[in-house]
Amino acid sequence: MNAREFRRRGKEMVDYVADYLEGIEGRQVYPDVEPGYLRPLLPTAAPQEPETFEDIIKDVEKIIMPGVTHWHSPYFFAYFPTASSYPALLADMLCGAIGCIGFSWAASPACTELETVMMDWLGKMLQLPGVFLAGEAGEGGGVIQGSASEATLVALLAARTKVTRCLQAASPGLTQAAIVEKLVAYASDQAHSSVERAGLIGGVKLKAIPSDGKFAMRASALQEALERDKAEGLIPFFVVATLGTTSCCSFDNLLEVGPICHEEDVWLHVDAAYAGSAFICPEFRHLLNGVEQYADSFNFNPHKWLLVNFDCSAMWVKKRTDLTGAFKLDPVYLKHSHQDSGLITDYRHWQLPLGRRFRSLKMWFVFRMYGVKGLQAYIRKHVQLSHEFEALVHQDPRFEICAEVTLGLVCFRLKGSNKLNEALLERINSAKKIHLVPCHLRDQFVLRFAICSRTVESAHVQLAWEHIRGLATDLLGAQKEEKAEIES
Repeated sequence: MNAREFRRRGKEMVDYVADYLEGIEGRQVYPDVEPGYLRPLLPTAAPQEPETFEDIIKDVEKIIMPGVTHWHSPYFFAYFPTASSYPALLADMLCGAIGCIGFSWAASPACTELETVMMDWLGKMLQLPGVFLAGEAGEGGGVIQGSASEATLVALLAARTKVTRCLQAASPGLTQAAIVEKLVAYASDQAHSSVERAGLIGGVKLKAIPSDGKFAMRASALQEALERDKAEGLIPFFVVATLGTTSCCSFDNLLEVGPICHEEDVWLHVDAAYAGSAFICPEFRHLLNGVEQYADSFNFNPHKWLLVNFDCSAMWVKKRTDLTGAFKLDPVYLKHSHQDSGLITDYRHWQLPLGRRFRSLKMWFVFRMYGVKGLQAYIRKHVQLSHEFEALVHQDPRFEICAEVTLGLVCFRLKGSNKLNEALLERINSAKKIHLVPCHLRDQFVLRFAICSRTVESAHVQLAWEHIRGLATDLLGAQKEEKAEIES
């Protein structure tokens, strides 16, 4: 493919993508395929001779699309949003064209410097304190990670390195192994499974702190766990506070948990993967209160709810040397003449991989083409739609709301057994008109209704609710008939 054909095919692809997104509402949100559907549709080996672009595009519709779950459909209410916008798509095209591997400033100066500036822009949108921003001479700063999972792991490893070096400085005879086997990290029992995974990869114990009636981690429970572990000779070193849990969007109490971490000299990482986008709205910013005084690191995913396509996970640290000190290696082939100038950073020292894409282009395009007010309006619309769905649930006495609705997630269920709600979810997802996923809150099986699509409107929410109600009526009717037959 030469430049001339690329121009023609590129325009065709833009049209295809635009048609796909404009017509996505007409596609079945969840596919009909069974596991293993794809392999029989493809040759057993790559072709020896080139094939045409036309044939490839035909196969996209014939082979790929039947197995796609359409995350951007206005009838997709599962998981959490995954961001998509035309400015971000265009920026991704440019990112792919430039194709730099921005592990250092010298590898592509614009890639490094735009990221630093965009992370400061975003930090200011969130009203993060200056200590988290790079500015022109700050000690902190931001970095784009691939996911919140990576951010949590990076923070844990940095905290592990920091406490190990501190203890070895006080007691030179201590080995790293002797210290690590006593380290303990903590998170709410509602924290994402990626936090537990970070503990596994980091080789440290991770303990779940029981949450309260609103599914939040509180100071008393954390303090009790810390005191018990210290009495047993263990070393608390890392706490993850979750703002907007995956199950029900609950919020750990930063203003309670933070002071304990500060007093105990324990690294506090704040994970707001989904909810963090909402903090650009003044009415939701209070949910982040405490980050100023107490957090060592903070992360959220613009690729969930801020119209910046995956992958783009924003992480800030108060003291970047804590992060770079854990990962910094400088082989001669990566060195350059400006790395010690103090004016720039090499992001390879902030992350697990060496290479990185020019992801800040997406932020730059989206922030400029939407503006802060446009992004705030988008968040507010989703929150409004979630409260609309909540009100509909309240109107039907057969259903109940299971957790406080703060942002764009509603947790609800039929009043009755877990088995009944499992059956309802099975009917919902088998019908494939909408797509939901469940969670467990304590011992209850709960349905999650998340406002996800950029194009979702009130009409889609209303249709989804009528569909759910209709399936619930059929299910309860079938169970009533079954019970009558048994009794007769």
